[in-house]
Amino acid sequence: MWRDMRIKERKLQGVYEITLEQREDSRGVFVRTYDKKTFGEAGLNQDWVQENQSYSRKKGTLRGLHFQFPPHSEIKLVRASRGDIFIAYVDIRKGSPTLGRWESLVLSEGNLKALYVPRGFALGMCTLSDNCVLLYKMGDYYTPETQGAIRWNDPDIGIKWPADKPVLSERDATALSFGEFMTKYRGLDV
Repeated sequence: MWRDMRIKERKLQGVYEITLEQREDSRGVFVRTYDKKTFGEAGLNQDWVQENQSYSRKKGTLRGLHFQFPPHSEIKLVRASRGDIFIAYVDIRKGSPTLGRWESLVLSEGNLKALYVPRGFALGMCTLSDNCVLLYKMGDYYTPETQGAIRWNDPDIGIKWPADKPVLSERDATALSFGEFMTKYRGLDV
């Protein structure tokens, strides 16, 4: 039986790498990007309330590290539909044994990977090519008054970003350091 996707847990508990499989024939290509039954069998969220798309014109555009505070903390399912995108995620769950640790994964239109990120993580991305499109399903609605951000280049986290001088928003350039976040909030309740 042909299986549409393979789901594998990453090192940080609750984060999953999803490898999509494609079918190709003379007409083109078909890829199933989500399947409620498959996600249910893996114990993953099946209730997506919003789907968003971001477009970045320039290589080296960095967005993040973003999250939402409870009660609107987010589960995200992200994938690249155009270009190559470096995705970094940081565990900010209060009491987690991996609090403050990060991992990364490159998502691209060519590698057919998606990333499932649970509540309690800050997520960031940096484009590796021009004209990138990132699609992401959300397990809660975007709520501006509960948004938070941690500084992308905080040395206490130490993410090895692929751009030394990225294109940044003012919000991302002036976000809290990880130390400030921990002093003020001690992590996120999930």
